[in-house]
This record gives sequence, C-alpha cells and structure tokens, in this order.
Amino acid sequence: MKNLITFLVFAFAMASLNAQVTDAEKALRTAKDDTTQGWKTGGTFGANFTQVSLSNWAGGGQSSVSLNGLLDLFANYKKGNSAWDNNLTLGYGETQIGGSEWVKAEDRILFNSKYGKKASEHWYYAGLLNFKSQFAPGFSDPEETEKISDFMAPGYLLAAIGMDYKPSENLTVFISPFTTKLTVVSIQELADAGAFGVEAAEFDDLGNKTKDGENTRLEAGGYLRMLYKRDIAKNVSYQTNLDLFSNYSNNPQNIDVNWDNLISMKINKYLSTTITTSLIYDDDIDITETDSNGNDRIDENGNTIFGPRTQFKYVLAVGFQYKFGASYK
Repeated sequence: MKNLITFLVFAFAMASLNAQVTDAEKALRTAKDDTTQGWKTGGTFGANFTQVSLSNWAGGGQSSVSLNGLLDLFANYKKGNSAWDNNLTLGYGETQIGGSEWVKAEDRILFNSKYGKKASEHWYYAGLLNFKSQFAPGFSDPEETEKISDFMAPGYLLAAIGMDYKPSENLTVFISPFTTKLTVVSIQELADAGAFGVEAAEFDDLGNKTKDGENTRLEAGGYLRMLYKRDIAKNVSYQTNLDLFSNYSNNPQNIDVNWDNLISMKINKYLSTTITTSLIYDDDIDITETDSNGNDRIDENGNTIFGPRTQFKYVLAVGFQYKFGASYK
C-alpha cells in the first residue's frame, strides 16, 4: 500500500507540473508564436477506487477494496523536417480481498522516445528508444513468499533505426530492420533460474552452482511499433499501442507481442470511466500452467507443465480523471 501512496503522490505532482507548464506554454505561444511553435504536450491523470462490501450475503463471495492510479503524458515536437515524439505511461494499483494483505494488481513503467527527419510527405528517417519495467516486487502467491519480478527484473531497453510513417498526428507506424533489445534481470536468484530468457546458472551433479546466471540478454532483430490515438466521440478518447519484435538468430517466427489499449470516457469534469487491456506474448517467458482451481498442472512424468503463454489483462474502472494539455484530434 505504501508503494501505491508514493506513486499517487508522484503522479499528481507530475500532472500538476505538466498542467502548469502547459498553461505557461499557451501564454508564451500567444506572445511569441515563433519561439514555441511545434510543441504539443498533454496527458491524463486518473485515480480509481473500487469497494465491494458483503454482510450475510447468501450468494457467497468476499469483500474487497482496490485502488489504481494511471499517469499518461506526451510531448511531441514538429517543426520543418523534424519530428520528435515522447510518451510516458506510469500505472500502479493494489487490491485487498477479505482480510488479506494488500497485493499488487497493476504495475508498469513505459517510456518511448522517437526522433525523425522527413524523407517524403509522410515518411521519416527515424530512431527510437523504448524502455519498460515496473515499480515494485511481484509474487506468485498471496502470501508473497516467492518473488517472481521487481524493478529492472525484468527491465527492457530497445533501440532501433528505421522508417516512420506518420500521415497525421493521430497515427504513426515505425518499422525497423535494425533493432537491438536488451533484457535486464537484476535479481540474481531469478537470473540463475533463467527467468525472462536470460542464460540460467550452471550446477554440478551435487547441486552446487558453478556459474552464475546471466543478468542481461542482448538480441538483434526486426521491430514494428504502431501508435494510434483519437477522440472518437464527445468526451471519449481511444489510444492503442502495438509493439512487435522478432529475434533474427533465435526462432524469428516467434514474434514478441505487446499490445495496450486505453478507452477513456469522461462523465463530467473530474469523473470518468476507463477501460484498459494489455496483451503480451513472449516466447522467452515461461508461465506455469494451472487448472480452474489455480493448481499447477502435472504431466505424465509428474513434472510441472510450463511454457510460453499469451498473457491478457482487462481493467474496467470508474474514478477521478484530470486531462490536461492538447487533446487528440
């Protein structure tokens, strides 16, 4: 819960600061249009609270409380033959079910920066930098006894050079045949287990570790990123981000997929409903297969079944939202 409070304070401060910068920018733009022309900034800050309270409820179930925060910022520059797009998304949330401890339900850090020089009417020579990680530890069980992730475990840093198709401010499609992807696993225990695709540790016949697992993994491949955002109706905005990566040297047909969607529906000045979905597939991430009761599936030899799986998350929330800066078209 302390992580969530820290995140919400930070997000609100960032939103307030950005709003002040935007107001100042508008004033400067009116006075000196030639010195500020080209920048378009803005974003969304939201905090959602959900509570379910049950007392003598014949249908069963448990009381629950959840709190989530989301901060999405963009700062795009376009002048002459140059274009520079920047986007930062921060999300964090925790849930308490029954009398249990608070557990993490949402956690992500996403940053993307892309710079391009115009090649033709809608095409740019471009370079891109992308970073992904999370704020807090993640565990495989509610008791939080087995840590399976943390800040920079994993962390992903991707750099690419290619072409960017940008027919409007709402749509951009970046294609790169020259891409490097660095995976970082900062926790040695996870690195020793070969988590997130890094090389696992080596052990002798007695189980003694003879070589540490690698903390990093560098891949070279092809990359595609698509970003589309638009106000689709009055007080309704939509944004989708699709990332595809193929490792040239290791199963290039198994494409890594990251697809995020956000629909924001404004009820009034400060209340809104948001729908977010995230779909992830990474051939290097093994996930234990479970049955309908949450128990691990076992094969005919008594071994736990695990392997790559399609990960999907859906969140519907109603709560406070503050939208500032430039709007989508």
